[in-house]
Amino acid sequence: MDKFSFIANAHVSYIDELYASYKNEPAAIDPSWKEFFDGFDFALTNYGAEENGSGKPELATKPVPKNGALATPGTIMDMEQLPKEIKVRALIHAYRSRAHLKSKTNPVRERRDRKPMVDPEYFGLGQEDMATVFQAGNEIGIGTATLTEILAALKTIYEGPMGFEYLYIRDAEMLDWFKTKVEKEALAFNPSHDEKKRILFKLNQAVVFENFLHTKYIGQKRFSLEGGESTIPFLDAVINTAAQFGVEEVMIGMAHRGRLNVLANIMGKTYEQIFSEFEGTAKPDLTMGDGDVKYHMGYSSDIVTPENNKVHLKLAPNPSHLEAVNPVVEGFMRAKIDHAYKHDATKALPILIHGDAAVAGQGIVYEVTQMAGLKGYNTGGTIHFVINNQVGFTTDFDDARTSIYCTDVAKIIDAPVIHVNGDNAEAVIFASRLAAEFRQKFSKDIFVDMVCYRRHGHNESDEPKFTQPELYNIISKHPNPREIYVKKLTDRGDFDAKIAAQMDEEFRQLLQDRLNMVKENPLPYQATKFEREWANLRRSTSADFEKSPDTSISADAIQKVADALTFIPKGFKPIKQIEAQMKQRKDMFFETKELNWASAELLAYGSLLLEGKTVRLTGQDVQRGTFSHRHAVIHDANTNQPYNSLREMKDRKGPFYIYNSLLSEYAVLGFEYGYAMANPHSLTIWEGQFGDFANGAQTMIDQFISSGESKWQKMNGLVMLLPHGYEGQGPEHSNARPERFLQLSAEYNMVVANITEPSNFFHMLRRQLAWEFRKPCIVMSPKSLLRHPKVVSPISEFTSGGFREVLPDTTVLASDVKRVVLCSGKIYYDLEEAREKEKIKNVAIVRIEQLHPLPKTQILDLLKSYQGAEVVWVQEEPENMGYWNYLLRLLYKELPMNLIARKPSASPATGYNKVHVEEQKNIVSQALKI
Repeated sequence: MDKFSFIANAHVSYIDELYASYKNEPAAIDPSWKEFFDGFDFALTNYGAEENGSGKPELATKPVPKNGALATPGTIMDMEQLPKEIKVRALIHAYRSRAHLKSKTNPVRERRDRKPMVDPEYFGLGQEDMATVFQAGNEIGIGTATLTEILAALKTIYEGPMGFEYLYIRDAEMLDWFKTKVEKEALAFNPSHDEKKRILFKLNQAVVFENFLHTKYIGQKRFSLEGGESTIPFLDAVINTAAQFGVEEVMIGMAHRGRLNVLANIMGKTYEQIFSEFEGTAKPDLTMGDGDVKYHMGYSSDIVTPENNKVHLKLAPNPSHLEAVNPVVEGFMRAKIDHAYKHDATKALPILIHGDAAVAGQGIVYEVTQMAGLKGYNTGGTIHFVINNQVGFTTDFDDARTSIYCTDVAKIIDAPVIHVNGDNAEAVIFASRLAAEFRQKFSKDIFVDMVCYRRHGHNESDEPKFTQPELYNIISKHPNPREIYVKKLTDRGDFDAKIAAQMDEEFRQLLQDRLNMVKENPLPYQATKFEREWANLRRSTSADFEKSPDTSISADAIQKVADALTFIPKGFKPIKQIEAQMKQRKDMFFETKELNWASAELLAYGSLLLEGKTVRLTGQDVQRGTFSHRHAVIHDANTNQPYNSLREMKDRKGPFYIYNSLLSEYAVLGFEYGYAMANPHSLTIWEGQFGDFANGAQTMIDQFISSGESKWQKMNGLVMLLPHGYEGQGPEHSNARPERFLQLSAEYNMVVANITEPSNFFHMLRRQLAWEFRKPCIVMSPKSLLRHPKVVSPISEFTSGGFREVLPDTTVLASDVKRVVLCSGKIYYDLEEAREKEKIKNVAIVRIEQLHPLPKTQILDLLKSYQGAEVVWVQEEPENMGYWNYLLRLLYKELPMNLIARKPSASPATGYNKVHVEEQKNIVSQALKI
C-alpha cells in the first residue's frame, strides 16, 4: 500500500465529491467530514504558503503512483501536496477512526495487527516534523503543540488501555460530546484517594468471593469470575454514577458467568444465603415449584451509594440460554418506566451483561438492539457490558465470529463502544462512568467491551488446556486484577507502604471472616409498589379452575366503549373501507346488539381501561390486524394522521398501548413477558401474525412462559394470540402447534384455549385480570371466523356470566343423541354447517374451549346426559398433532373414545387447496356419519 494513502482507505473520487459538496453546502455533509474540511480550508488559507506560497495544492509534476485511485495528484487526497497542518489533522482523524485497533486492551496476549494505519508516515509526516508546532493540537484540547506532543497525547488517549469506536455516530451533538469526553477527560482522569480505595475494596470483595468458593467447594460448578473480577468495580461505578444522574432503579440481566459474585458484591446477598445453597441446607418450598440452580436465580435489594443516593437493584432470573434474558429485562424496565416513573426513562436503567461468544453469536442480541429506538420498546438506553474472556466454552474467537469485535452489532444503532483492558481497574472505572453519563444524557445504548480472561474452564471441573494449552499456560502465571492494581498503587506512590499493608490485612481478614462464616447483616429491603401488588395476589389451586369468575360488565360500560369505538373526529376522513367497517361496528353495538370477534375484543380492552387497568398489545401489524379486522387505530386518508379510538375514550382511567412490532418473534415475545412480569395489573398481549410464527420464539415459551412460575416463583399473565385453523392456506399458515403448548402444560402452569365465540373471548381476556393470581394464556385465535356470519354474540352475554370452559350443544335433544362429537375451535362451524344442511338430529357437538387446565369434571358431567351415546374426538389437525395425545393421556381412564382427524403427517397441512377441501370434507362426513 502506498504510504500516503488516506487514513480510512476511502476512495479518492468519493472524498473529492464530498469536498465539492462541502464547498457548495457545508451543512449538507456528515459533521465529522465538515470538521475535517473546515480545518483543510483553514490551513490552506493560513498555512498554504509554507508549502508552495499559493494557498492551494500544487498539481503534481511527478508520475501518478500505481495506486493513483488512492492519491490522485492535484486533489484533496494528494498527501504529498497538502500543507503539513492538514496532514496533522488527517492524522488526528485517523487516530479517532482507527486507533482502537492498536489499543492495548488485551491483558494476556498481544493483539493481532489489524492494520490501523495511524503511523505519521502514512500522512507524509516524518522525523523532521516532530519539533514543528501545529495549531491542530487545539483539536484534541492540548493547545498549539509540537507533533511529538500531539502524537504522545493521541497515543495516551487512543493507544492505551482503552479503545474507542464512535466516529460513525451521526448525531453531531452526541459525537462532539463523546469525543470531548474521550480526549479531554481520558487524559486528565485520576481518581481521588477515596475513589481508589473504593476500587480496591470492590476488587478485594470480588477476589475474596472467588477464593472463598474455590477453597470451600473445590470442583463445584460456580461459573467463576476469576480473570474478570473488574466486573464488580465496573458495576459498582456504573450504579453509583447513574444514581448521581438521577437513576433510582437498575435491573441487570446476565448469564451464569460471575453471577454469584454479582449477587454477593453488588446485590448484597449474604455469603450465608449463598453458602446454604451450595451446602444444600437451604430448604426450598417445593409446593411453590421445582426451583432452579443457584446461578440462575434472581434477586432484589436496596443499596445506598457512597454519595448517599438510594437505588433499587434487581437481577433478573434467567435460564442457561445465553442472551435470552435480554428482552425480558427491557420489557420489565419499560413497564416500570411507563407506570412507576411516569415515562421518565432517566429514572430506570437496564444493564445487560454479555459474554463475548454470545453477544456475537446469538441472533436475539441483534433483535433487541434493533428495538432500542422504537417507540414501543425504547427504554431510554441500555448499558451493555461484555465480559470478554476471549473464548466461548472451548471455542476460540476465530471460530466464533467473522467481525473483528464481538460488539460490532452496536454500530447498527450508532452506539459507541469502549474496549477496555480488564486488568486496568482505573480504565474500567473511566469506561463505566462515561457509559453511565452518556446514557443519562442521550438516552441511548452504549457498549463496554472488557477484554479479560477466564482463569478456569467453562466451569470449574472443566480442563481448558485440552483446547487452549498455550493461552492457559500464560493465564496460569498471570496475576489477578487486584494484585495488579495494588502493585500499581504502590509503584505510583498513591498509597504508602503502611496503607497498602493495612488494606492487604483487611483483605485477608475479610477472606478469613467469610471462611469462618462470620454473620452478615442482609441489606434492608423495601418492596416496590408493583412488588406489594404482586404480594397481594396468591398462588392458584385446583379449585380455581373448576369454574371461572364473573367477568361481566355493565350496560353503561358497554355504552361508553361503544361510543368511543364508533366515533370519528370532526375533519377526520378515513378511507371508504374503514367508513364501511365503522358503520358495521355502529350497527352491531346500537342496532343488532350482536358483536363480532373484533368488537368483542375491543370491548374487553375498553372495559379494562375504564377500570384503571393497563392494556398493552404488540405484534406484527396488530393495530390493523393481520386479517384487517381489528382497526384499533385508523388513519386519515389525506394526512395519514392516526386516530386511536380507545386512547381517546371518555372516562378512560388506564393507559392503552398498541404497537406494531418489528419483524421479530423471539425478542418481542420476551419483551412482553418482561412487561407482564413487572405489572400485575396489565393485560399484556403478543399476537403472532400467524400461529406458527411462535416457532421463532420457542426459547421464550419453553424457558420462561411455561416454566417461569415453577423455576423462579414468578407469576405472569401474558396472553399469546396465535391464529390457527385449517382453511387451505398451506403448511405454514394453518397450525399454531397446540400440541407443543399442551405437552408443556402441567401443574396449572398456563391456560391453553381454542375459543369459538366472541363473548367467550371477551370473558377470557377479562378473566386474566379478574383472577386472584396470574397465568400465561395461549389462545389458538381465529382467522376465517373473524368474519363468519354465525360467529357473533348477543350483548346480553357481555353483561352477565363469565368464561365458559365447555360449550354444550343446545340444538339437539339429549335423548335423540347416538354420538357425541367433542371438538375444539373452528372445526365446530364446519361440523355445524354440515349437520344443519343434512338435518342430522342424533349427533351432539360439544366444544372444549379451554384445553388446559382441562375441565374434566365439566366434560364428564355434561356427557352423563347422553347415556349410551358413542363419544368421538374430532380435530382438523393430523393425528400426531393438535389435542388428541394430550386428551388421551388425561381422559383414557374415564372416557373411552375414538379419533377422527387427518392422517399422521410430518407437515402440518397440505399445500394444495383441492386436497385440503377433500380432507376437510372427509373429517366432517366421518364425524357426522354422512
